[in-house]
Amino acid sequence: MRVSDIFIPAVITFILLAGVVKEVDIAQEFMLGAKENLVTVFEILPSLILLMTAVGMFSASGAVDLIAGILSPMTQFLGFPKECVGLAVIRPMSGSGALCTLEDTLSKVSPDSYAGRVASVIMGSTETTIYTISVYFSAIKQRAYAAVFAGACFADLCGFVFSALIVRLYF
Repeated sequence: MRVSDIFIPAVITFILLAGVVKEVDIAQEFMLGAKENLVTVFEILPSLILLMTAVGMFSASGAVDLIAGILSPMTQFLGFPKECVGLAVIRPMSGSGALCTLEDTLSKVSPDSYAGRVASVIMGSTETTIYTISVYFSAIKQRAYAAVFAGACFADLCGFVFSALIVRLYF
C-alpha cells in the first residue's frame, strides 16, 4: 500500500475529527459552504457561457487555422513544430478545445514524435489563462487589468517556447 492510497481518507478523517473536537456542526458548515459556492457559480455562469460560445465560434470559423498559418513561418524558424501552432493558439482560451486539438494532433503525428511530445508538454505545462482570468475576475466582479492579460500571455508564450526547448533537450 502506498501513502497516496491513504492520503485522501486520512485528510477527510482529520477534518471530521477536528470538527468533533471543536464541537462544530460539520453538516451545517458543509451545507453553508455548498450554498455559498452555488451562489458563486450562478454569478459567474454568464461569463462562462459567453467565453465558451466565443471559443466555439472562434474554432468553428477557421480563425485558429488562419492564425496558425500566419504564425507558422515564424514558429518554424524558432523550431516550434507547425503541428502544435493551433494548440498554442487555442490553449489559453479553452481547455476542452485544446484537448480536442491535442487529440487531432496526436491522430496525425505519433505521440512519440517531436510534435506529439511538444503538444503533450504544452497541455501539461500551460494554463487556460484567458478562461481562468475571466472566471476569477468575474467572481470578484472586477474588470481584469491589461497587465494581468499581458503577464498571462507572456507566461503562455514562455510555456510554449520552453515546451519545445525541453522536448528537444531531453528527447
